Amino acid sequence: MNSGDTAWVLISAALVLFMTPGLALFYGGMVRSKGVLAVMMQSFICIGVVTVLWAVVAFSLVFGHDAGGGLIGNLGLAGLANMTHALPGFAHQPIDVSPLAVMVFQMMFAVITAALISGGTVDRIRFQSFVIFIVAWLFLVYVPLAHWVFSPTGWLAHRGVLDFAGGTVVEINSGFSTLALVLVLGRRRGWPREAMPPHSVPLSLLGAGILWFGWFGFNAGSALGANNIAVHAFVNTQLAAAAGMLGWLALELFTEKVPTTLGAASGAVAGMVAITPCAGFIGPMPALLVGALAGIVCLLAVRVKFTLRYDDSLDVLAVHGIGGVVGMVLLGLFASRAIDTAGANGLFEGGGWHFFSLELLAVVVSVCFCFGMSYAIAKVIDLTMGLRVAPDVEFEGLDLRVHAETAYSTGSTAGHFGE
Repeated sequence: MNSGDTAWVLISAALVLFMTPGLALFYGGMVRSKGVLAVMMQSFICIGVVTVLWAVVAFSLVFGHDAGGGLIGNLGLAGLANMTHALPGFAHQPIDVSPLAVMVFQMMFAVITAALISGGTVDRIRFQSFVIFIVAWLFLVYVPLAHWVFSPTGWLAHRGVLDFAGGTVVEINSGFSTLALVLVLGRRRGWPREAMPPHSVPLSLLGAGILWFGWFGFNAGSALGANNIAVHAFVNTQLAAAAGMLGWLALELFTEKVPTTLGAASGAVAGMVAITPCAGFIGPMPALLVGALAGIVCLLAVRVKFTLRYDDSLDVLAVHGIGGVVGMVLLGLFASRAIDTAGANGLFEGGGWHFFSLELLAVVVSVCFCFGMSYAIAKVIDLTMGLRVAPDVEFEGLDLRVHAETAYSTGSTAGHFGE
């Protein structure tokens, strides 16, 4: 074990964990005041639920010895057993990090991916149903896809698919899983006819700043060492975030004549989403292009929502799902072995069509699998225990009726609880 590399991975794990409270603030500022705590609570409950399930069994199913066909790992690492040896498939890779450090780093990825889904369900999902959905989704969606892509023994990774920090597992997964869930859940009452503006844009900007800070751990930590690839990932993250912000604002100025502060925050997030799969595989100048294109494409995707009339409340699909697709496609174009000799050359780097087609395959598989499985999970929950709160609960607000609290009141909320 290299102590310096392990220290960097542990610091990165802490940074990624910090992103989830940042996400809670980012989402909390964008909702109406009567639903602030509810959306924040959904982020925090993911920390508790996913942490426990990951340590007990999910980590083993992702990174354990392959149980056949590259589809799922076995239970050899369940309960964090057998953690004194290299993880399956990692023995011949230049990684000198404690397996337990890899476990906790990857745990934080699973936590924030689950929390991202809460952005689509604002103001109308039952808390208990959300928790049950996350549990089922973790095992039926996240775990298989993470094994396919992140484990060296997974079938997509074995074929040569590259995804540095989760363009498929985190971004496409959260975006298209959210789309499936909200299609079953239905639209908020009054949307899009009724205006539902953010109640605190400064709160969202603070959350976006925390996300930006934490994303350095998310991407640079995925190098699993304090090395030159981590440096490239760190630099590329900053460049793509800045370019994403500028791309989003440029399109706002061109089409609406108004640059918005929420647009600046969303554009930066879109840039970081798109660079996530690319961060350790492309050079700095392509990273600028990845970020700028993501800012433009993701804003266009936000606007399509109103045409198609699906109520993804805080645009998880448009920013994360579509941003992840943009990143994976551009990785197929700009990947360079000059950055990471263990990677590949993209189409524009003389690599031919094979690697580019593998990245497209990963996109199609991820979109179809995540949407289809998430839709099935949501449908079963809706038909059994129900997904949605009662109309009067939605009208009064989930904070007061579900959690017996309000974000900005100093008075007593005793007696105001239940669904």
